[in-house]
Amino acid sequence: MQHAERGITIRPAIAADADAIVAIYNHFVLHTIVTFEEDVIDAAEMTRRMRGVWNASLPWLVAEDAGRLLGYAYAGKWKERYGYRFSVESTVYCAPDVVGRGVGTRLYAELFPMLRARGVHAVMGGIALPNDGSVALHEKFGMQKVAHFEQTGFKFGGWIDVGYWELLITA
Repeated sequence: MQHAERGITIRPAIAADADAIVAIYNHFVLHTIVTFEEDVIDAAEMTRRMRGVWNASLPWLVAEDAGRLLGYAYAGKWKERYGYRFSVESTVYCAPDVVGRGVGTRLYAELFPMLRARGVHAVMGGIALPNDGSVALHEKFGMQKVAHFEQTGFKFGGWIDVGYWELLITA
């Protein structure tokens, strides 16, 4: 599967993308509250995480333009218990200089139909709050806020709320 629009190609991630994915992710680790990870990770750890998604037969996509990785999105298991096998948690990250320019929208536009085709029933998105851009992206795809946990995370010396958005994609 490859989808190109305005120079941006959406394609399945491969292990060789791990360095570029880490470069995007580690920016958010170091400078934002959107992930509760506090230490940067290396390409080997990212590859391990990618393999976990692939081993669950779930998609991991990247967006690239002229060979530059602009962002990525994937779905991971919601919970490990067998009864949750039709539910996933979606994740999307974009390079800081393209946030708000439609890359996340293009990634989710490819990801969600793939999940539906795999028989996924419920997609959840966890968002550290406040994060107006991420909220807008998830709601653009019909996700609705179903939970708000106050002071659940701690980073940069402060407590952070976490909200969860959900979309039921199969009847």
